[in-house]
Amino acid sequence: MPLPPAPTKRAALLSADALEAPVRTHAKTTRKTEHAEPAHKTAALDLFDSRSGGGEARHPAAYLPKEPARQAKDTDSYHKEPQAAVRPEPAAKAKKPRHTGPAKLFVLDTNVLMHDPMCLFRFEEHDIFLPMIVLEELDGHKKGMTEVARNARQTSRTLDALAGTTGADIAKGLKLDTTGHKEAGGCLFFQTKPLDYSLPMSLPQGKADNQILGVVEALRKEYAPREVVLVSKDINMRVKARALGLATDDYQNDKTLEDGDMLYAGSLALPADFWTRQSKTIESWQQGSHTFYRITGPIVGSLLINQFVFFEAPGEPPLYARVTEIRAKTAVLKTLKDYTHLKNAVWGITTRNREQNFAMNLLMDPEVDFVTLAGTAGTGKTLMALASGLTQVLDDRRYTEIIMTRATVSVGEDIGFLPGTEEEKMGPWMGALDDNLEVLGKNDSGSGEWGRAATNELIRSRIKVKSMNFMRGRTFLNKYVIIDEAPNLTPKQMKTLITRAGPGTKIICMGNLAQIDTPYLTEGSSGMTYAVDRFKGWPHGGHITLARGERSRLADFASEVL
Repeated sequence: MPLPPAPTKRAALLSADALEAPVRTHAKTTRKTEHAEPAHKTAALDLFDSRSGGGEARHPAAYLPKEPARQAKDTDSYHKEPQAAVRPEPAAKAKKPRHTGPAKLFVLDTNVLMHDPMCLFRFEEHDIFLPMIVLEELDGHKKGMTEVARNARQTSRTLDALAGTTGADIAKGLKLDTTGHKEAGGCLFFQTKPLDYSLPMSLPQGKADNQILGVVEALRKEYAPREVVLVSKDINMRVKARALGLATDDYQNDKTLEDGDMLYAGSLALPADFWTRQSKTIESWQQGSHTFYRITGPIVGSLLINQFVFFEAPGEPPLYARVTEIRAKTAVLKTLKDYTHLKNAVWGITTRNREQNFAMNLLMDPEVDFVTLAGTAGTGKTLMALASGLTQVLDDRRYTEIIMTRATVSVGEDIGFLPGTEEEKMGPWMGALDDNLEVLGKNDSGSGEWGRAATNELIRSRIKVKSMNFMRGRTFLNKYVIIDEAPNLTPKQMKTLITRAGPGTKIICMGNLAQIDTPYLTEGSSGMTYAVDRFKGWPHGGHITLARGERSRLADFASEVL
């Protein structure tokens, strides 16, 4: 039989008439077999899977659709199935416009545009109105190299692109979907004429905030009964708007979570009747020093890859495991290495509680490239990250060096410029590094004073302290990167740092979400919250929230009562 013609484009399916008709009759049954397998298995074994059909290789014709109209749909799913295995989240994220009522008119404050230059396309089917004073304030903030100035320039470019599209008419409103953002179904309106409004005499008429409030008042009267809403990041402005009886709201799209308590914790307690429910269907096997369990049931739907599960009950042996595989309605649990035992000490450090043991399993796993550690003061985040880093750099030779950086945000007043080189300038910010290195250096008690001095010199030579300001464009190869005080980073800064990772690099982000010193960030909009939410369920990433402090009884009590 002659070979069929080659596909005409990358990853295209063969045409229906390329092979003989009798062979195509098995398409329906084979496709069911294909979808019964998990996406990450079918990605590499699509055409030749020796495990299906009694050990025989599946014929390429089994993947041919019977109807040409379905071919594009099947090709699309062919591309998207491997992605679904990496990110176990719903594939369809596009929000359908709500048509239950008339579209609202949102008046944007300047700080919203300077906070998120893409905010114009985040309001679905609703319309947007920009007062003339907002454009004036944008023009005043466009100079400089700060994040605010960059966002102001980006907003101006977006407005220019919308106004420059073919057939655009500012008087009738600019369609927001003309530049490719199909999720935006509304129009953008500019203030093209003076508006008649009256504000209380106690509000100065020349202030920009008060002029915006006046515009909202005039639009509410002009477009009644249509709802006109002021969107602002300024709390005081929203308070004044409510005092005047105007509808107002905060810009919510920048918040990953509405409530910090909803943050993915990384661990899950198994129910008390877990073993009795799984007694008939559970499978277990031994591989090396680890035991694997294959479980079924409704609990599988709430599990994620690399999530830790634990079972603790009086009178029964505890179980501490990590989810390593989720396939349809089954999940595989892998028992953990016990780092609480002295024989498994990492650079002389043993873990003291359950969550620390979870974190150390992530830090020491070479298959996990990205780790986030959240927890209050004294939970051991920096100490564990440094101990595992020194072990893998100096003992295992898995990485070449440790790179440590942090957000340089002051708690109080700034003390001014710092002298010296980049590393010397970062010295005052790295007090946590010095404190933990002192603890790790004391563990080498058998080598004497000279031996400890030589060890400290070796450790210092393998730890580089870098500033975030010069990270753009860099690529880290086989590095162990520690990002301290990660909650003080914006999502954009977090993306900039994580994308520096090259082959063989591991990144650890850690911090306390209750200690955010950046004035415009909250627990819901922090870059660390953003990273935890986006990376959960990724096979090469993990997160754990450390619950119990181990610094001292004074620090633990202060964290609870102060």
